[in-house]
Amino acid sequence: MSDYLVDIKDLRLSFFTPAGEVKALNNVSIHLKEGEVLGVVGESGSGKSVTAYALMGLVPNPGKVVGGTITFDGESITDLSEKNMRNIRGNRASIIFQDPLTSLNPVYTIGNQIREVILLHTGKNKAQAQERAEELLTLVGINEPKKRLKQYPHQLSGGMRQRVMIAIALACEPKLLIADEPTTALDVTIQAQILELMMDLKDKIGMSIIMITHDLGIVSNMCDRIAVMYGGKVVEYGTTDDIFYRPSHEYTKGLLNSVPKLIENHRERLVPIEGATPDMLNPPAGCPFSPRCDSCMKICLSTIPPYTHFDDIHYSACWLLQKAKFEETQAGGENNG
Repeated sequence: MSDYLVDIKDLRLSFFTPAGEVKALNNVSIHLKEGEVLGVVGESGSGKSVTAYALMGLVPNPGKVVGGTITFDGESITDLSEKNMRNIRGNRASIIFQDPLTSLNPVYTIGNQIREVILLHTGKNKAQAQERAEELLTLVGINEPKKRLKQYPHQLSGGMRQRVMIAIALACEPKLLIADEPTTALDVTIQAQILELMMDLKDKIGMSIIMITHDLGIVSNMCDRIAVMYGGKVVEYGTTDDIFYRPSHEYTKGLLNSVPKLIENHRERLVPIEGATPDMLNPPAGCPFSPRCDSCMKICLSTIPPYTHFDDIHYSACWLLQKAKFEETQAGGENNG
């Protein structure tokens, strides 16, 4: 029996296109305990959302899992049939997609879409589903729930639509909630409200959260652990304190350096990460970050670095760390000699 609610090991996923195989995920391993919040950060195209879709069994054609295992709540779901995945998806695990306007059906009322989930996954009848839908809208902070249930998505503001998406995701009180960029296109005030709402609901129903985002400010306040992804790989993994105060991968350091710092009487230029993300149709032979890394060595271009472990939780894939570890060992040997 796994100690983790979510246990993804060495996951490899590719999209088989007419142009060739796009290696979207390369040996991704992610672990999440019950009640924890895991942040998954990285630039667009790093593999964050694809990892979530693989976990939910929602990888679109021509995508295919070609290696590794996915275990959820002690059950292997790597090769689970669509019928069996439906018993998990929306019931024990739910996802909030990036754009609520395109995720909600424009021709059905809000009430219809919430009731559908409740009727599909629970034993409630229509009257009970209607009552539960009103409860959910109240829970996520939407006023006049009876009126809102009769409205269509286009009649609601962006913040309200996002709350409706959260209500749908929480309809069956799932063990796991995946939030894929849940505050994209929302103003800062609404962002804060949505994030506070998610954390309150986490405490109320005891669920775990995977927060997928490119906003380091969000994960610093919400998450217990953080996985930094780049080029279809987890390049660094650790607690929130590890990532923010003891970053070890050059990409993680680059992300942190590109965040504006609000310090009185302190002016500092933002340092962007030069270059572009790798082409996953023809990925680099070595470290995926090597073409953009100022500290790149010859071995970085040709060989994928192994993980350097600092403790049981914090590890990072970088040849500079391997070099430092080797030099430290050599120095220790000389001193002992």
